[in-house]
This record gives sequence, structure tokens and C-alpha cells, in this order.
Amino acid sequence: MIHYKTSEEVDKIKQSADILGRAHGEIAKHVRKGVKTSFLDKVAEEFIRDYGAVPSFKGYNGFPSSLCISVNEVVVHGFPSEYELKDGDIISVDCGVFHQGFHSDSAYTYPIGEVPPSVLALLSATKDSLYLGIEQAVFGNRVGDIGHAIQKFVEAKGYTVVRELVGHGLGRKLHEAPEVPNYGKKGSGPLLKQGMVIAIEPMINLGTRNIVQEKDGWTIRTADRKPSAHYEHTVAIFEDRTEVLTTHKYIEENFKF
Repeated sequence: MIHYKTSEEVDKIKQSADILGRAHGEIAKHVRKGVKTSFLDKVAEEFIRDYGAVPSFKGYNGFPSSLCISVNEVVVHGFPSEYELKDGDIISVDCGVFHQGFHSDSAYTYPIGEVPPSVLALLSATKDSLYLGIEQAVFGNRVGDIGHAIQKFVEAKGYTVVRELVGHGLGRKLHEAPEVPNYGKKGSGPLLKQGMVIAIEPMINLGTRNIVQEKDGWTIRTADRKPSAHYEHTVAIFEDRTEVLTTHKYIEENFKF
């Protein structure tokens, strides 16, 4: 069942998303060569709790950390660890915030130091595909229109779309209906209506779309160990507009490319 939000509930999600955006900005200040991914997780949790909020991911189905940190060929759900970021890595930071009874969710992939041009192009295309998906997330369209826009754009560039992992509705729960795939047919799937809040999150691979799950039960990586990129925003659908509730503004102000 899809839970349609009132304007007041969307406002609460927006407040959660504001804390999330600022947390991402704080994390971005520390994303650089030599930093342990566990340190980034510590920064995020302290920042979120200082705002009177809770990290959505910590303890979710037993997940041990506040951030999903996915390096290079890891698509999503990587654990923060003692791994130190190296020149040439890419790192996806996925974070959620729970505040006043509502979740928000967003992700961003960073290049570390000198990254091969082919990988930088993957990051750029994945980020662009997120916004093409958001352009289709309008009242009266269908969920399939979002996935179709993402898939058509990235596949034309030679990239592949992960099929097993999808975007989602969110609100009082971190994952709600509907699922929001990053592939699909125009005019298919649930109708986008007033009050829907969804997370759109393309996960795009440089090589094969096939993935494997590691023995930890969480970490998802590409089957061919080629890089994968991931960007995400939480958006709200209204009859007259679509609002992007999360922001990457603070990341791009604070990260030294």
C-alpha cells in the first residue's frame, strides 16, 4: 500500500532532509585520501545526533553503521571499516535521517584524487541520470517513466543498470511502496499522485549489470569487479510541482574536487 503524505508530513520529511543534507556536507569535509571510512561514519552519526535526529540505517535489519559506504566495485550497502581511501578510488556515501517520525534518504559518489576519465564519466552520467529521472517524477506520470528515462540515458552511453536494487517510497518507514526501478517502460507502474514521497537512486555500472552479495549478507558488488556509481534524492510529488527534498549543495560546497 502506498502511503500518501499530507503537506504537514512532507514538511516534516523536508526538515529531516535538511539535517541529512547538512550531514552530507559535514562528511564531505573529510572525504579525502588517507581517511578511514569508519571515521566518516563517526562524523555522520555525531552530526545527526547533535541535531536531535537519529541515523536511519543504524540497526536497520541489523545494519551496524550510520552510513553505507561503498568503494569502487561495491554498488551499495558497504560497511564502514578501517579501509583508508586511496588515490583513484570512488566512494558512494548513502545516508538516512529519522527526525520527527519521518525518514529522508540520499546518496552521493565521490572521486578520490586522480580517477581514470572513464570512471569520472560514469559518475557524471549516473548523476545526470538521477536528474533525468526526477524530471519524469511528476503528477500524472507513472513510476516506469522514471526508470525508462534513467535506463535510456545510461545505456546509450554503454553503461548498465542494476536490476535487483531499486528506489522506494519512504516516510514513517525507511522503505515503503512503491518500488522505483532504474529501468522500465514508459507508462508502466503505479501512477504518481499528490502526496507520494519517493527516493530515486540510480545505481549504474561501468561493466556488467550483474551483482553478487558478499558473505556479510549486506555488501553488494559488481560481478566483474568494475566500478559502480550511486546518487540519490528524496522527492515529493504535488499536483503542480515536484520538490526535491534532499540536497547535494553542502557536499559540493565542501568537497575539494
